[in-house]
Amino acid sequence: MGSPIHKPDRILTYVVIFVALLLLLVATVVAATFDLGRANTPIALAIAVVKALLVILVFMHVRHNSRLTWAFVAAGFLWLSLLLCLTMTDYMSR
Repeated sequence: MGSPIHKPDRILTYVVIFVALLLLLVATVVAATFDLGRANTPIALAIAVVKALLVILVFMHVRHNSRLTWAFVAAGFLWLSLLLCLTMTDYMSR
């Protein structure tokens, strides 16, 4: 069984994603400099999830892979969200 052939991405795609990651980095730094109270953690996590999705979809080529790969990526994100929720529950209860 051979692996499916897909067209390689153009350089422009990688440049756009790189610029988007740099802008999200700046957004992370800006969000960290302001005291937003309880909103700091959700904002930082939201920015981190967007950056992770960009890296996974484009640089790891998940968007060109089979549905089984998508299922494992979704399971990984589900597991990560479960761990974060349980950690935050423990943190808030102290």
